[in-house]
Amino acid sequence: MARSDSFGRLRRGRGPANPAISPCHKLWIHMAVIFLVISSWIPLTAAISLDHSPRSTETSLLIDTQIPVLVDGHWQIMSQDEHRRLVRREQSTQTFTIDVSTATGTADTTSTVATGPLPTPFDGALGANFSGDDAAGGSCLNFINNFLDDPTFKSCYPLSLLLKGSKSFFDAMRAPAQITQVIEKSCEADKSSCTDYLNNLAEQLKSDDNCGQDYQQQNQVVVQAYKGMKAYEELFGAGCLQNPSTGAYCFVSAVTNQTTSSNVYLYNLPLNSTLPPSALPACDDCTSETMKIYQSASADRSKYISNTYVQAATQINSECGPNFVSEALPEALPDSAAISTVQAPSLLMLSLLFATILQWVR
Repeated sequence: MARSDSFGRLRRGRGPANPAISPCHKLWIHMAVIFLVISSWIPLTAAISLDHSPRSTETSLLIDTQIPVLVDGHWQIMSQDEHRRLVRREQSTQTFTIDVSTATGTADTTSTVATGPLPTPFDGALGANFSGDDAAGGSCLNFINNFLDDPTFKSCYPLSLLLKGSKSFFDAMRAPAQITQVIEKSCEADKSSCTDYLNNLAEQLKSDDNCGQDYQQQNQVVVQAYKGMKAYEELFGAGCLQNPSTGAYCFVSAVTNQTTSSNVYLYNLPLNSTLPPSALPACDDCTSETMKIYQSASADRSKYISNTYVQAATQINSECGPNFVSEALPEALPDSAAISTVQAPSLLMLSLLFATILQWVR
């Protein structure tokens, strides 16, 4: 028996094409879909907000084109142009602080022991402005002073926190014996336990109870402290690296050798500073082995070195040959890419579910 539909057309032996849905039911279904979408996005948003990648705090990489130069027994930071003018002006009269009172025709193999206190991080730099009441417990300044006095921190003696903001460390670079003593002390630490300690300390630093507000405001001391803590492991490896040919620490050679002063910039790469375009590190074992340490560390994409490695490697290879160091980042560690790998399928499932429900409601 034929029956007519709502438009007067005959339909043979079939009921309505779709079950009738009242406006009230449609409203409830739409509300349910909206609730489902919101509830699905909440954990994704939370996951993204928990990613404390240091790269999110940087809008651009810093390019420092200045170089350290020894002038009249004092290290000075100057531009490339200033250095060239200095060399032209003093090339015939340039002097170095060298003790020649016991000089002989052969090399003196007796080691020199440096005396005096070791350099400390942020000496003279804590007069910077900090937010909040510095006298209150848990304030940023108190937190920094407390970890500087912590015996565990002192036993780790991180080179990564001396490279920036330590006047005494800058002064120590004038004397090979003194800077060698600094590196030896740093290399006595247990790398594994100190890495864990400083990573944990970095998270405490960013806590709202300590220096969170100052970190968000990009306070220079706080940001330097955070970078140094997060870069401890790779700078421990690079700082303790020794030249297989001479047995000398590569870092000591870099800061005391005027002819290869560009190698100094290699130790700023883990602190998110790029290699200046004019810098030409030496094509030697120290450079290649240092870059191997950095490439391995860059597998953790949350590390600053993953930002700066490729550019530096490309620049080094342009001087030393195409295969001197690897220009590619290694495969990312699972933890450092967790959000990107989990987020995509979750969003796909959510989109398919949303489209299916909308099609059914229609």
